[in-house]
Amino acid sequence: MSTFKLGFIGAGFISKFQATAMQYVRDVELAGVYALKGSEELSAFAKSIGVGECAVYPGVKDLCDHVDAVCIFAPNFARIEIMQAVADAVKAGAALKGVIVEKPLGRTVAEAEELVRLAKSTKLPTAYFENQIHMKAIRAALTQLAPQQRSMGPLALARSAEEHAGPHEPWFWDPTRQGGGVLSDMGCHSIAVSWYVLNPVGKPVTFLEPVAVQAETALLKWGVPANRAKLLQKMGVDYAKVPAEDFCTGIVTFKNPESGQLVKAQFTNSWMYDKQGLRLCMDGLGPGYAFEINTLRSSLEVFIGDEAAEAAADAETALEKSTASRGLLAVQYNEADLYGYVDEIKDAVAAFRQGKDALLNFEYGLEITKLCQGGYLAAEQRRTIDLTDAKTQAELKTYTSLIAQGRGAEVLC
Repeated sequence: MSTFKLGFIGAGFISKFQATAMQYVRDVELAGVYALKGSEELSAFAKSIGVGECAVYPGVKDLCDHVDAVCIFAPNFARIEIMQAVADAVKAGAALKGVIVEKPLGRTVAEAEELVRLAKSTKLPTAYFENQIHMKAIRAALTQLAPQQRSMGPLALARSAEEHAGPHEPWFWDPTRQGGGVLSDMGCHSIAVSWYVLNPVGKPVTFLEPVAVQAETALLKWGVPANRAKLLQKMGVDYAKVPAEDFCTGIVTFKNPESGQLVKAQFTNSWMYDKQGLRLCMDGLGPGYAFEINTLRSSLEVFIGDEAAEAAADAETALEKSTASRGLLAVQYNEADLYGYVDEIKDAVAAFRQGKDALLNFEYGLEITKLCQGGYLAAEQRRTIDLTDAKTQAELKTYTSLIAQGRGAEVLC
């Protein structure tokens, strides 16, 4: 089998994480990168871990001319411009076999719809990268419980939480560039994975129909004056002027179109989790059975005392978003695989080789964007949003949350 050549657009944190995941994917190489900054560093990193020569290209078209598929890992605010450049490259003759976009597909429903439109204009297969659906723990839980689902009935409640102490990059903290706060950043993960596990075994990823969403958003940690000052100094973002939510929680209600049964997906996300580092907690409850996942439960723990802490390496070598380099540390020695990055790459490449969309395509990403934006609308209006209402669907098409407009002070406590 010939080697499949991926090209990255963007060279930040997520690009490095995805490059790390490629070490565990056969017959795939990182052949090139284009980014406004960080290209040389990513290229050197790719070579050092043996995932490809990763040539540095001066533009999107140049990259598209030398790879089999491109991965758009650039910031949210640049997605449409980049996808337009990819579409132009395809029309100019680039022989791409697919295009990948990291979550979220768009900052608004309108942006997500535009990305779907641009992709369709190229006739390229697409992949929407939502790593948690590809987590081996999720897949193993569903496989183990498949007989119980068939005999007792499907899951009725799924709960998912993703929390850490905050993003790495300044633009992520700026709601006008990112598209909101933690609901936009991580709520999309929790909503998607809950929807996925609630679907009855053997059904497609959008089988259950979203019928309602309720949500709350709040600014709890990073609105405190002392913390706000730290954020301004470190990231250059002033939450006294343009705050985003650092906490969100809510419930999405889904309907089984065959049985009429209603099921619930509860999500909770925060940028204020000051423990070991990134934590993903998920569980599912069905009639007579359940599963539970907590990524901070590792088979490896290390202890570093105060006297030895000065020699500690970067804290994030132990765990993504780690805030400590001493004490009792949970160490995840293969985070890229744990969080599903390896399997989402495998899925996309296998699909593109066959000329098909990945398990999750751009249209799926659009549906997740609708649910996240429905959450913002519910929080703003302090009511449950009826997703079956035609007027609500029309409103979401042109809706931009007050937080994303830079007016978060009007709705955040």
